[in-house]
Amino acid sequence: MPESLGARLREARTSRGLSLRSVAQSLGVSASLISQVEIGKTQPSVSTLYALASHLGVSLDELVGLPSVEPAAGETRPPELFGHAGPALPDVQRASENPVIEMENGVRWERLAAGAGGPIDALLVTYEPGAASSVEGKLMRHAGVEYAYLLEGELTLHIDFDTHVLGPGDSLQFDSVRPHLYSNRGSVPAKGVWFVFGRRQQNLAMPDAPTGSAGLTGAGAAPGPATPPGSAVDVLRAMDDLTA
Repeated sequence: MPESLGARLREARTSRGLSLRSVAQSLGVSASLISQVEIGKTQPSVSTLYALASHLGVSLDELVGLPSVEPAAGETRPPELFGHAGPALPDVQRASENPVIEMENGVRWERLAAGAGGPIDALLVTYEPGAASSVEGKLMRHAGVEYAYLLEGELTLHIDFDTHVLGPGDSLQFDSVRPHLYSNRGSVPAKGVWFVFGRRQQNLAMPDAPTGSAGLTGAGAAPGPATPPGSAVDVLRAMDDLTA
């Protein structure tokens, strides 16, 4: 297993027979940027990492070097960025054992303990002063649902046309297909715990955010009512329908 994030992304790209140029064109970035990420010369931003993982169909398990379960021969399985699908992991995970992903301009993800087969990942996320989820200042969108609780510092959330400044004790939740951007405009690190549900099948193809996005692209139509729920939000909506 490659040791670095860039090496893992390169292995995922080459194993799928994709060229640097084709990946760069699909994501709307330069081939030079992808190359620099793969050789470890630069770290991706959060938005670039989401876009790469989505395009290559790799999971967070693979990005941090944890073993995952490959689909059986002839089996098709939608790629899931979040949710552990590999072998059972220990019930207790020590702080020193947290798999870490360092991203551009001071964003850090630490993957917390994950249960086998679970649809969700817990992340300890840190934004250093001046850090943002997109260095270009573009709002991103990606499939999934995220919940977060801020432990310390101050974090600004831009979502749709609204701006919210969160402090310690504040929390958030939203469907991640909504255009959004995180930034730390304060003078101390902002740290919080994120709970992120895996990408929902109906969102595997979706248009860019109007303000510019490094997320998935496409013109996917919403599925019919027979589509099974893929997140907590879907379940709650279904429950509301039953009790209406």
